[in-house]
Amino acid sequence: MTKQKEQKGISGSALKIIAIISMLIDHIGTVFLGSYYTPYYICRLIGRIAFPIFCFLLVEGFFHTRNLSKYCLRLALFAAISEIPFDFTFRQTAFDPSYQNVFFTLLIGLMTISAMEYIQNQFPHKYGLKLICTAAILFSGALSAWYLKTDYGEIGVLCIVIFYLYHKRKSIAAALACFCLLFSSTLELTAFVSVPLIKFYNGTRGISLKYVFYLFYPIHLLILSYVYWHI
Repeated sequence: MTKQKEQKGISGSALKIIAIISMLIDHIGTVFLGSYYTPYYICRLIGRIAFPIFCFLLVEGFFHTRNLSKYCLRLALFAAISEIPFDFTFRQTAFDPSYQNVFFTLLIGLMTISAMEYIQNQFPHKYGLKLICTAAILFSGALSAWYLKTDYGEIGVLCIVIFYLYHKRKSIAAALACFCLLFSSTLELTAFVSVPLIKFYNGTRGISLKYVFYLFYPIHLLILSYVYWHI
């Protein structure tokens, strides 16, 4: 009876699939439908669901990973691999330093919450020091994303930090993160669709999709770019 109850809700793999499909629809709209006002904005609005879910799953991965260094290196590797496909797809050039792919945002966010966790563990009872250090770490992470001009930038890093700080209250975390995203664009209003999805996360991994997002991201960008240049 208890086992059945634990399986209710949405698994991590189901959330990842929802986010990937949402992101794909968003990118299809961005690449191919820019001259079609209504379809373009429908795709963009659907796409807003993805980022809060990816932030949530990143933080879940942080709390469950057995090797944080490998987690960071994996994100860094795919950030580098994805940059040329990203620039070809959205900037029509092999390299554009004015805008970096979302893996860089996720990497900076992961490094930011890792530093916060270190401070929490090193100074468990020095609340004033923890507050000052946490604020300084958040500022540094946000500044890094802003300076590197990563996708979602400093607000993206803030969203990751919110999911970290409110890890045990995921509904509140998701709502706060979506509210912060509104400061980047009113299109982010539909990001709130992710809140009930995250709320019903059941804590299970689901089917193994460890490398699906990592591989899907650069591959789907290459395909979109190829189709764009050959139609």
